[in-house]
Amino acid sequence: MELGYFSMPSHPPERGLKAGVDWDLQTLRWLDELGFAEAWIGEHHTAPWEPNPSPDLLVAQALLQTKRLRIGPGGFLLPYHHPAELANRVAMLDHLSEGRLMFGVAASGLPSDWAMFNVDGMSGTNREMTREALDIILRLWGDEPTFEHHGKFWNVTKPEEMFGFLKPHLKPLQRPHPPIGVAGLSKNSDTLKMAGEHGFLPLSLNLNPAYVATHWDAVEEGAKRTGRTPHRRDWRMVREVFVAETDEEAYRLSVGGMMGRMMGEYFLPLLANFGFLEYLKHDPSVPDADVTPDYCAHHNWLIGSPATVADKLDRVYRDVGGFGSLLVFGFDYVDQPEAWHNSLRLLAQEVLPRIGHLTPA
Repeated sequence: MELGYFSMPSHPPERGLKAGVDWDLQTLRWLDELGFAEAWIGEHHTAPWEPNPSPDLLVAQALLQTKRLRIGPGGFLLPYHHPAELANRVAMLDHLSEGRLMFGVAASGLPSDWAMFNVDGMSGTNREMTREALDIILRLWGDEPTFEHHGKFWNVTKPEEMFGFLKPHLKPLQRPHPPIGVAGLSKNSDTLKMAGEHGFLPLSLNLNPAYVATHWDAVEEGAKRTGRTPHRRDWRMVREVFVAETDEEAYRLSVGGMMGRMMGEYFLPLLANFGFLEYLKHDPSVPDADVTPDYCAHHNWLIGSPATVADKLDRVYRDVGGFGSLLVFGFDYVDQPEAWHNSLRLLAQEVLPRIGHLTPA
């Protein structure tokens, strides 16, 4: 199993925008030093707890401050970008990364973002736009010398050479393109079916194993459409993780720290407004009001001593049938940086050696 990181990025509303980016860069440097394999950076436009409208700005800085870590947007919200412009930007960024770039894509799930960009997310228009945009981007990176696309949402032309020297020329360094990742949340996720259909990397967001297990079924269903054989080693699992010397200390630093605050003030209320709290329940009869940071700490989060976290990770792994990478859900511990760094260190140096047997076929 490999270790990675999934950053919204999350910061409390009072954190200055630059101070938040400074924390994100510090964390990414730590990940690189500790041997983490990859990191994904989210995009959001109207969430004060997720203030990052341009993940590539953070990715570009992080690439200059790390040596081995693979980094990418996780993901670009395709309905809000012209596909030709984004194809060129990502191609350029791949060259700047010297091949360390990953390309995450998403359809966007915040109604406030939909409203800002006038996208009808309730009817699924955002998912239609995502599919069309990604198809255009992949065609622009492909070998077709010219084409004209007249779609439902975009008209794009890959023109012929003009004046003997003007022509489309920006393609990624990695061929045919950087690894593409897509994240899924809901049961039997449609986006994860798309991942299976195209051979993309599936990322499952932080839910209870009963729901996450359906995610691999969705990947396999999509793969059957195109005759692909998906591999569980490509499956990324996002989880809340906090490791400390003792179980008691891990509980205090997680529930009583920024992890608990962010969950209590933002993420759990957000899921409640979508009717998604059921995805976190160990039993459907649990009232929504009982799904608190304390409840999540006992039923969902991977928190505790290295031995405890290794045992919990082993259990999740077996419950879902195996996966290849654990992505740590990122939090803002600007006020307790040594605690977050120690958690990442213990995960890499104390937990990972205990779970070497968790290797999907």
